[in-house]
Amino acid sequence: MRFSSHLFSFLFTAVTTAAAADISVNSELGKSIMSQARRLDEGNDYSFIGDYAIKFQGCHHVQQWNNAADDEDDVRIKTKRLARFRLCPSDQCSDSKSAGCTSKYGDYVVDMSTFVNSYLGGIEQDKEQICQDTNDDCENMCGNDDADCLYDCYDGYDATFCLEEEDENFNVQEYAACAQFDFGGNRRLEDGGNDNEKQYYLGPYCADQGGEIHLGLFTDDTCTTFVSNGETMFSNIMGYEMPYSDDSLITTRCFDCAVSDGEGGYDTKETCTDVYQYSGKCETKMTGNDYPNEASCGYIEGIKIIREDGVIRTSTTRKSKTAAVGIGLFMTLSTLLAGYVYYLRTKLGRAQINLSAASQPLT
Repeated sequence: MRFSSHLFSFLFTAVTTAAAADISVNSELGKSIMSQARRLDEGNDYSFIGDYAIKFQGCHHVQQWNNAADDEDDVRIKTKRLARFRLCPSDQCSDSKSAGCTSKYGDYVVDMSTFVNSYLGGIEQDKEQICQDTNDDCENMCGNDDADCLYDCYDGYDATFCLEEEDENFNVQEYAACAQFDFGGNRRLEDGGNDNEKQYYLGPYCADQGGEIHLGLFTDDTCTTFVSNGETMFSNIMGYEMPYSDDSLITTRCFDCAVSDGEGGYDTKETCTDVYQYSGKCETKMTGNDYPNEASCGYIEGIKIIREDGVIRTSTTRKSKTAAVGIGLFMTLSTLLAGYVYYLRTKLGRAQINLSAASQPLT
């Protein structure tokens, strides 16, 4: 098992490195490599994940060269998006705390499209039970007639999706990765001409300084260049607001990885095993895994802090002993010099007073 685990980690590292060179895990090559990794990894036991819950930690943007650009209109520097999540022990995971938990956890980073697709699929499977439990609690708290109270209650459970009517014409999972959006031939230019030949793309992006994932409208197939006034354009053409343009695709609730097997036991949800296998891992603090993987700890540590535009900014800085000594000497010399200047000014002032006194005529 140890050999298989290390081999899988090696293959993941290869895929991650390849992705940085524009080989996505969603591409044909990426899928092929990952399928090989899955087959090598079949002997591994992931049942321990059933004792954990997924807690979304945030998302991050990485700018990288677009090797697929073959037209002058294609973007050369595209945006690669990553999602970070934590596996917390199910009995310790908190919906209200952004960290989810503070001990016995593992931290992970994975391609955003993979995370969003798997997470939405898992939420959809659990939706009926989530909404039933939330409805029972909120009805006991608010009754059936207080609509404002009910909404606030659902919002407190991060389950307002239970109150929304499903749009049969819009499947959000189709846009978990950047995908072309069909406006149905209704677009018109300002001069009255037809705009049907221009293509637009819908996909997820980091919002709220990396704390949420929204859907946005883009002009390119990498979902890098936003459409100016995209939300307004979407609502004017489609007749309804762009889904998840203001609300996050991913909730702050803990997603339990255990599911009943119908025989009194539990299985591990596919959502959890999928994102786990595709992710970079830092399991230094995880106690439930016999073979903790720490291959991505350095990278995950480096993306804890993000700029306001969502772009990665490393949080780790190396201290320079030479620079520290230099700064210390500079401060010391500056202090001594300031003292010496003060001494000279005082001495000069006294000399001027004495000269002034000496120049007075005797009476």
